[in-house]
Amino acid sequence: MPELVSQEIQNFIEEKSLQEGDKLPSVEAMTQMFGVGRSSLREALRYLEAIDVITVANGKGIFVRDVGTYRFAGKIKIEKEKRFLLSILDVRRALEGKAVELAAKRITPAQISELTECLREYARLKEAGKQTSQIDLAFHRGVMRAAANPILSSVLESISSLYERFFNEPLGEQKLFDETYEFHHTMFAAIADHDSTRALAEFDKLMNCIEEIIKSY
Repeated sequence: MPELVSQEIQNFIEEKSLQEGDKLPSVEAMTQMFGVGRSSLREALRYLEAIDVITVANGKGIFVRDVGTYRFAGKIKIEKEKRFLLSILDVRRALEGKAVELAAKRITPAQISELTECLREYARLKEAGKQTSQIDLAFHRGVMRAAANPILSSVLESISSLYERFFNEPLGEQKLFDETYEFHHTMFAAIADHDSTRALAEFDKLMNCIEEIIKSY
């Protein structure tokens, strides 16, 4: 939880275009903003202070210290970010893996047609040398819809900002999508055949590929 909160604070700094010396909301305000307890928030703040993102001045408030920190400036910071991304990947494996399993059992002919067209567009963009991150995201969202489980969809949506990190910087480079491209086709073929075991096996290959790319940074 503290790692997730620390990322939300960094996202807030970026979204508000805060600069060095700018003041962050109070601890009380941030517990309400992020829906977390004081202990988790304080641990997140200690982490951000340790990597020089913020500085906490007793009696004065919390201030931005270095807006460039989360642009991977330094080996230690890179390692921390890698661990964070790998933690998100563990959650993605569990949630999306279940969606893949359910999709293989529940996908409709209309959804098969929709995902077939999505992969055609993926191939067209790839062959044209264009960015494929967003069509990749659309494919995965289509699989989630095919799972036909509103609770699972709600949980995935609640962490959408973290989930979408795999389709944006720093992971949104073309290398990621080129190296995982084939597994989208093999996984979809298994889903369309209603073979959940094979679909999960192909999904695991895709996740393993992403894990190796993260570790290689």
